[in-house]
Amino acid sequence: MEKAKPVFFNAKNIAYLAVLTALVIVLQTCSGFFTFGTTSLSFVLVPIVLGSILLGVGAGAFLGAVFGLVVIFDAVGGLDPFTIVLLGDSPVFTVFLCLAKGIAAGVVPALLYKLISRKSKRAAVIAAAVSAPIANTGLFILGGLVLSDVLSANFVADGTTVIYFLIVGCAGVNFLIEFAINLVLSPALYTVTRVVEKQISVHSKKRAADKAQ
Repeated sequence: MEKAKPVFFNAKNIAYLAVLTALVIVLQTCSGFFTFGTTSLSFVLVPIVLGSILLGVGAGAFLGAVFGLVVIFDAVGGLDPFTIVLLGDSPVFTVFLCLAKGIAAGVVPALLYKLISRKSKRAAVIAAAVSAPIANTGLFILGGLVLSDVLSANFVADGTTVIYFLIVGCAGVNFLIEFAINLVLSPALYTVTRVVEKQISVHSKKRAADKAQ
């Protein structure tokens, strides 16, 4: 008998995805309330990574896209002056950049976890956690270089290069904080992953036993 393929859109996965989506929206919208000195602490990548690990590439891409959309909506609503300037000058590319870097922050961890978890679940979780801010910030910097004329005209001071502004002035501290948050929380992500996977395994065996009776 051919083994039935697992169905992604079951009640349990939809519930997980709904909770994680709500967390992404709330954490990104309220990111200004979590501060360390004058720097905002961004926890939004944590539920994206968790969804990527537990639910796979598709869920990671979806959660990352939600993250990108919230960034765009925040800019339109006046909460992000930096992004609203980019939207005003290059709306199509800015929307693409916000979505692309968010999706990458969900897809890259999912792929790394799938690859590395065959040898070590713990190492896979850590790699997935730290890859999210790298993917997110890396694409942001590349996109910023494409929009270098806009940045030079509106944000970059005389005598400062666009690359310096992007890496040091714009992405530097935020990236380090996001990286540190994800690295510090990776043991918690590992614990959650193990618990959820164990529950899924137990329920799967129970359903198989019920069908066999």
